[in-house]
Amino acid sequence: MSGQGSGGNVIAAICSFFIPGLGQLVQGRILAALAFFVVAAGCYALSATVILIFMWPVGAIAHLWSIISAARFRSYYP
Repeated sequence: MSGQGSGGNVIAAICSFFIPGLGQLVQGRILAALAFFVVAAGCYALSATVILIFMWPVGAIAHLWSIISAARFRSYYP
């Protein structure tokens, strides 16, 4: 990846739009991908149960954070 705003980051952000954490996985950030997916998907799954319906905003925030993180990623290696 060249840096912030590069075509790779745009593709990664689009991937994260559909599945949280997929953009980080495309960028090679496996732990971040796993964390975003577990938090967002877990909150979405908990909100599907009527008991914890209030968890969907937390999942939505994690999903949005995943998209922004993929779009703004800047590699520190030359």
